[in-house]
Amino acid sequence: MNEHDEQGTTMSGVDPARLDDQQLMKELETIHRTRHDTLLYASGDALRAHNERMAQLEGEYLRRNPQRTIAAGRTREGARERTSGESATPRS
Repeated sequence: MNEHDEQGTTMSGVDPARLDDQQLMKELETIHRTRHDTLLYASGDALRAHNERMAQLEGEYLRRNPQRTIAAGRTREGARERTSGESATPRS
């Protein structure tokens, strides 16, 4: 499935390294939008292909953006702070 032809494509699409930044973001948006339905309704082969393609695209994004902004609430420490703050709040 990782076989490349002379055009830089794989069975699951264009090699992410060959996409420009705008194309890469569009591919990521599309694959994330279709993720839930693929998980729920697609065949095992389709889900494996989706997983592989998503990993390729996300890996390329991370390679290009190693210094991307990370929201404090999306870290383990931030999640712990959020959880401890929620448990201290009285419920009615």
